[in-house]
Amino acid sequence: MERLASYPHISHLGGAEGVTGSCHRLQLAEDRALLVDCGLFQGQDGDPALSALEQHRVDFPVDDVLALVVTHVHIDHIGRLPYLLAAGYSGPILCSVPSARLLPLVIEDALKIGFTRDRALIERFLEEVEGRLVPLDYGQWHPLVDDARHRVRVRLQRAGHILGSAYVEVESQEVDHQDHQSGQAQRTVFSGDLGAPHAPLLPAPESPERADVLVLESTYGDREHEDRTTRQARLKAAIDRALANGGTVIVPAFSIGRTQELLYELEDLIIEAHDDHWRELEIIVDSPLAARFTAVYRELKPWWDAEARGRTGEGRHPLAFDNLYTVDSHAEHEQTVDYLATHHRPAVVIAASGMCAGGRVVNYLKRMLGDERHDVLFIGYQGAGTPGRDIQRYGPRGGWVALDGERINIRARIDTIGGYSAHADQADLLRFIQKMAEPPGEVRLVHGDPDAKQALKTEIERWACDAGHPRHVTL
Repeated sequence: MERLASYPHISHLGGAEGVTGSCHRLQLAEDRALLVDCGLFQGQDGDPALSALEQHRVDFPVDDVLALVVTHVHIDHIGRLPYLLAAGYSGPILCSVPSARLLPLVIEDALKIGFTRDRALIERFLEEVEGRLVPLDYGQWHPLVDDARHRVRVRLQRAGHILGSAYVEVESQEVDHQDHQSGQAQRTVFSGDLGAPHAPLLPAPESPERADVLVLESTYGDREHEDRTTRQARLKAAIDRALANGGTVIVPAFSIGRTQELLYELEDLIIEAHDDHWRELEIIVDSPLAARFTAVYRELKPWWDAEARGRTGEGRHPLAFDNLYTVDSHAEHEQTVDYLATHHRPAVVIAASGMCAGGRVVNYLKRMLGDERHDVLFIGYQGAGTPGRDIQRYGPRGGWVALDGERINIRARIDTIGGYSAHADQADLLRFIQKMAEPPGEVRLVHGDPDAKQALKTEIERWACDAGHPRHVTL
């Protein structure tokens, strides 16, 4: 047996060369490993020459995996879970308490889209998954191994990305034959996706005390977001245009996280408005899944931040206000699309998917992109190779986009508000490192486009040099 002297080491099984498919393996010994996330590839991160089954098939060993640790329940972090179980993984799934509530909903939707609509099969799989879930409280060490060979423990800390999101601290230590610990425990930190400060509903993440190795996301490693006042003003301006033009503001948004944060901000704008048109404005969530997530979000108020809990204490309902309407059935969806495309009634529609790669938002875009009355508002990251990125890039210059194999000319206004991203920006990511009591000896940048990773690497190395803390940063 090879001793832990050459361990732990990390291999990246997704999320290293792009922004999606996050999956990281922490090898503790030849026969012991941890898996952090197991997500789907999206956009150009996937191989178009391969089927979904082929590109997502788990071809790495699973017999030695002690546990899967889930940072949060976005599909690019947990979407390969069915493939993992199909490959024979039979261990626990560690996650936060809110994530344990949300994860089955995400997996159920993924199964319907990518595997089967057979209700009996779906129920059987969900029962299997729910039996594996081990909900962990934030800030508490969870012993994973404590035997004659190793002591390994895991701790989750709030990441501020979506409800239930966490970054993962892993402490691993070899035990010698006299049952003595060999040196200081190695601490490896996986950031998952870190949220931006002042995001609606969630407290900002706090830095860990230390990390020997930090695996850090870099989605927005090359830019900074607008502040909260600016982004809210830009959101209001986009809706004011819709009110004036009799158009619809279409917001492609992920069903979990972004949708709920946007509803929170819209409720605030409506409350503060002194205009009857605003008070009568319809806010439409056209996504049964988003509606289910929103209901669970309301049930998980103890994990909201102090501001959000304070609003409910004042009798406000940030996720269930009077102007909010949900569209459930497909027939209602078709009627809503047709009505908004042909009538001059202002509205805001929030619909999945967040990158316009499928889902109900595509039908709105096909009907409305060609009409200058309407506005498409991007509030989240658009991955390379996705229709959302094409609309964002070519729309402002009057270009076109292919949707369902059809060329759609873009005449609608295209806006992007970076401040509503659920990801930390460059300054936030730097701050996450700088506020550690002991800066990491090694930083591995993942979950970012090449330019974003390179820009963040440069800034980390500049800070480390100025602070007298030379650090090894790898892409």
